[in-house]
Amino acid sequence: MSDVSRNQPLGTPTWIDLGVPDLRAAEAFYGAVFGWEFAASARGSDCLLRGLPVAGLRQGTTGPGWAVHLATDDCDGTAKRVVAAGGTLLEGPHEVGDLGRAAIGADPTGGRFGLWQGRAQPGCRLVNEPDTLIRNDLVTARAEAARAFYANVFDFTLDGNPDLPELDFTFLRRPDGHEVGGIVGSSDAPATTWVTTFAVADTDATLARVVAAGGTHTAPEDTVYARVATVTDPFGAEFSVGAPPS
Repeated sequence: MSDVSRNQPLGTPTWIDLGVPDLRAAEAFYGAVFGWEFAASARGSDCLLRGLPVAGLRQGTTGPGWAVHLATDDCDGTAKRVVAAGGTLLEGPHEVGDLGRAAIGADPTGGRFGLWQGRAQPGCRLVNEPDTLIRNDLVTARAEAARAFYANVFDFTLDGNPDLPELDFTFLRRPDGHEVGGIVGSSDAPATTWVTTFAVADTDATLARVVAAGGTHTAPEDTVYARVATVTDPFGAEFSVGAPPS
């Protein structure tokens, strides 16, 4: 588990949020699934675990899934790198109360992501433990273009994955060697999307809570890393959950 109290190095997934048409209904669903509590913030509604923010909900149109925001110590400078590498700025750098400075971009394959320069709030305060963010992976039909873009903007190095030789999968690593995510090449991906995975203590018990709260899920699958499943919340947003193999 990790308690995060400072800004993370460039490119680290540092915050996740979800636009929903009904904040109270979303709080009811995610509270039932993950045991989160909620508090109003400049971003909408912060999802709390043990009193610390681990994700956010905001009033808006639901996209294909949770939005990932990548860390930077210079939001304006990184936004310029996004454009120089062939990406697009959808929202230019702007202040989010006293929490930090943010921007929204899209890579050349259409994948959307945020930039987050934390001030009062560095991002998710807890990660890599049950009911918190554990990883983000970009799924795209144009993997080579995506790899080149993220390496150029965030100084990532790219490594293959010998554990999954059947997949077109590349680890994204910061210059210090720390893995921060991956890119999955899938020729039948209808659109480029970042997939958010939450760690859970028990996949099957979590899926039972998903159904009871009004969501749906795929059949759980045992992989070399975790027992995983894809969940669809009542608003149509997808995310993954995974527990370590027993």
